[in-house]
Amino acid sequence: MSAKTFWERRARVYDAAVALLGHPSPRLLQLAVESARGAGNVLEVAAGTGLLTAALAPAAGRVVATDYAEAMVGVLRRRVAEAGLANVVCERADLYDLPYESGAFDVVVAANVLHLVPDVPGALSALRRVLRPGGKLVAPTFCHDETLRSAAASRALALVGFPGRRRFTTSTLRATLEREGLVVERRETLPGLIPVGYVEGAFAR
Repeated sequence: MSAKTFWERRARVYDAAVALLGHPSPRLLQLAVESARGAGNVLEVAAGTGLLTAALAPAAGRVVATDYAEAMVGVLRRRVAEAGLANVVCERADLYDLPYESGAFDVVVAANVLHLVPDVPGALSALRRVLRPGGKLVAPTFCHDETLRSAAASRALALVGFPGRRRFTTSTLRATLEREGLVVERRETLPGLIPVGYVEGAFAR
């Protein structure tokens, strides 16, 4: 089964699965909202069903929320419509081939996706392109190797077909981002069955 097929089939149960892992936690929502507050244009990639989108929208002028799985975008659109979020545009888009002008966004949010992508440098290059100079990247990411418990849970998920590509810790996530030119401005480890490493910063010019 391809990774895309995996996510297409799980759109209806995605919220319950993420809740089981303890996310999005109130602290994650708080940090993401703080990062977007006052931004004119925010891009959210791998938005999934919109759990984070609904929190980001009131803080920003405009949010473009994307996912590459059509079923996820369908749930996302319904959530946005039901919440009456008039400043959110929902679109299907591939992270590696974003159909937006260079420098179009003040903030890019890539939540819980970097452990899934086959090419992290390529993904970060694509995100960097659409950020304005000095714009902010927000990259909270499930860190499967953060604890012994999370490592065991990760291996159990792999047995049922979870399409993970790598197992970060918060430290290795930060190091990966720094290698690609991100100047890290905030870093936290958020607890859960599989903790989330919250990292945000701006790319060096």
